[in-house]
Amino acid sequence: MNPFKELPKDRKITYSNWNTLAEKPYDKNTTGPYTKTRVILMNGTEFESNWFLHQFNRHCLNNDVRRVLAEVRRQEQQQQKRISALKPIDETILETTIGYEQLAVDLTAEMAQKEPNPVVKAQLDFALLEDFDHLYRYSNLLDMEEGVHAERLVGGYTEITPARPTITEHRHPNDDIRFYINCWQDALITRLHTGIITAAEQQTMNYYMNVGNFYHSDLGRKLYTEIAMIEEQHVSGYGSLMDPSSTWFESWVMHEYTECYLYYSCYQDESDPKIKKVWLEHFEQELTHLKIASDMLYKYEGREWEQLFVGGAEFPSLLRLKSNVDYIREVIKDVRLTGYKETTVKIDELPDSADYFKYQRQVNSSISSVASHAVIEKYIKRNGEDYRFEVKPNPEKTLRDRTVDNVCLGRKKGC
Repeated sequence: MNPFKELPKDRKITYSNWNTLAEKPYDKNTTGPYTKTRVILMNGTEFESNWFLHQFNRHCLNNDVRRVLAEVRRQEQQQQKRISALKPIDETILETTIGYEQLAVDLTAEMAQKEPNPVVKAQLDFALLEDFDHLYRYSNLLDMEEGVHAERLVGGYTEITPARPTITEHRHPNDDIRFYINCWQDALITRLHTGIITAAEQQTMNYYMNVGNFYHSDLGRKLYTEIAMIEEQHVSGYGSLMDPSSTWFESWVMHEYTECYLYYSCYQDESDPKIKKVWLEHFEQELTHLKIASDMLYKYEGREWEQLFVGGAEFPSLLRLKSNVDYIREVIKDVRLTGYKETTVKIDELPDSADYFKYQRQVNSSISSVASHAVIEKYIKRNGEDYRFEVKPNPEKTLRDRTVDNVCLGRKKGC
């Protein structure tokens, strides 16, 4: 499908009433995990769209353009409110968090397996191991404090086991910046991947930044603080992949194209008929937004949308959220990698003078105060071993001991 050649249902933007925005929430006990993760994904996509349009507005001198941005943004806001309403009130902060991490894991794995750009693929695989470990930490906290087994929430589709230990992930900011892509040379799917994963990780970062202080225990609040800092690193890494040379109008067209792609992907993949209807209606609205953005590109830059899609604008392989157990097990073999300037290297190859070691000494000066470690240590002390859901033993032998939390792997040389 080429969304530029699809006729929008509405040629002009129309707005919903309050009843439409107040969607009936899904049932947290019967709704499938990938429906929940699609809700999180599209909530984050709408957040990114709204903040992009706000930033465009703040950097634009033309009030005629700003009025059009405001019209589109208002409907994007309504879409976000409608999606946000799908989350039920009885789903706890931590239960929702499991959905965020399952999305991070399986979305990243899905894209990494399709990604043709080696730099982008390397960053996807690198951060995948960190989100995978976050899922393990939050799952232990969930069982310990709420008595809920996360394996039920993830539907058995995603393993829950350690990867690159969260304590190992704390890097100096200099080591989270990557080389950016070239939107004129890279494949369309690469452009989609960089935008989608940046928005998704940004939403995770924002969620943890805002809900962490509402969590009911001091240990949980500290865990959200720690992992929110890692999400900041991920957003820095992923965001730096995006082509900074794109104009505001070019970026606007790409944002709307990405939303069309995602809503259509969700519509094709959705099993819940009520939510499937939401994805279709939003896709049709996004076709209108895409037409508006491409018209504005022509009006103010004299360029047709075809010039931005020289290889064609047909949707590449649609995004499908599914189990990726085997792929993730292969990626765990690279657990000893760490960031170094624009690339990644094994910890044993890192210079002794590297910023990574200095930052670790500053931030993790007291291991016992690191919440991600304290959660596992407390769980083991109470239960004799950690909480896991594995189809077979962890592929990294040093992570198979369930009676101790490894705080050395990938963090210290020779470990």
